[in-house]
Amino acid sequence: MSPKDVSSETKGAFAPARIAVIVLAVLAIIFICVNTAEVTIRVIIPKVTMPLWAALLGVFVAGGLCGAYLFRTRSKR
Repeated sequence: MSPKDVSSETKGAFAPARIAVIVLAVLAIIFICVNTAEVTIRVIIPKVTMPLWAALLGVFVAGGLCGAYLFRTRSKR
């Protein structure tokens, strides 16, 4: 078997890594939903007052986009 061959255990919708990512995403979304207080955040220079869930959601989306970009460029190699 060559090093590029992949066993059938890691393929499919229920791969352990995929389940872990889904669980972490669900926990992050729950965490975002329960944090609704107003907070003051310093964005480079200005101070911005916004709901904490909006700031957390922004960071979650930015992290997802960065992860998708890194995964996409890695798979092209």
